[in-house]
Amino acid sequence: MLARAVAPLPLGPLQPVLALMLHRISRMYPDLYSRLGEHADKRFGIDPTDLPFAFVLEPRLRQPRVRAVRTLPAGLDASIRGPLSGLVGMAEGTLDGDALFFSRILWVEGDVAAALALRNAIDDARIDFGAVMFGHFGPLGRRLGDALRRQLQARRTVSGAETWS
Repeated sequence: MLARAVAPLPLGPLQPVLALMLHRISRMYPDLYSRLGEHADKRFGIDPTDLPFAFVLEPRLRQPRVRAVRTLPAGLDASIRGPLSGLVGMAEGTLDGDALFFSRILWVEGDVAAALALRNAIDDARIDFGAVMFGHFGPLGRRLGDALRRQLQARRTVSGAETWS
């Protein structure tokens, strides 16, 4: 339902929200991009297959950038495609990225070593997207983050993704 609701909307208003989220991630997880090593200057496509847009991530050490696009452009170093619940679960460490890949829930194209470095850096950080998005709202933000997490976990169960134990 969310995908259909946001499909006709322009992506421009999403850009400042993405920039704010990336800034918060950089502040909350300061070593994230340095963990990428030689892959920090690569361009990654993140394509949640159940959303009407994708993301281009440039995790540069000094000034990381992310932008929303309707379709991933050519010339990316690596791209990762899969359902939003799987991508978020992998990033939060609640789902096993290898299991998602080998069960073909997530697809990786391009420089697999760069995609693996990104996955390892994110996996090590255990990003809490609820805290990133709603943490500044205090207790209400924690409730919103928990509600979002429950929604995504319910979607994971439907899609057959296994939780990380």
